[in-house]
Amino acid sequence: QVQVVESGGGLVQVGGSLRLSCTTSGLTFDVLNMGWFRQAPGKEREGISCINWSGSKIYYADSVKGRFTISRENAQNTLYLQMNSLKPEDTAMYYCAAVQSPYCSGSWYDDLIGDWGQGTQVTVSS
Repeated sequence: QVQVVESGGGLVQVGGSLRLSCTTSGLTFDVLNMGWFRQAPGKEREGISCINWSGSKIYYADSVKGRFTISRENAQNTLYLQMNSLKPEDTAMYYCAAVQSPYCSGSWYDDLIGDWGQGTQVTVSS
């Protein structure tokens, strides 16, 4: 099983930036494909970005493309999400998770490995 811990959320103004981090335990990080998800109040959780174990496959949802950057530092067992040009609609609880897909394609967000973490709250004020 894979356990994850997210951090880096906070309150930021419109147009600001945040960098989220995710550390894992339970399985060797550098063989894990990883995804970022978010859930806004009253909405379903959505997969917004994915990166495969080598970093050669990356996916962004249209809602974050061009503003968010996913990356990983395997030596540090850490996944990142750099979020720039934040908008009020980015306000949500953000989660990371290990995913099955090494291609970050199709319904990659539906096939997870391990449990959800506690998430980290991002609030964008206007």
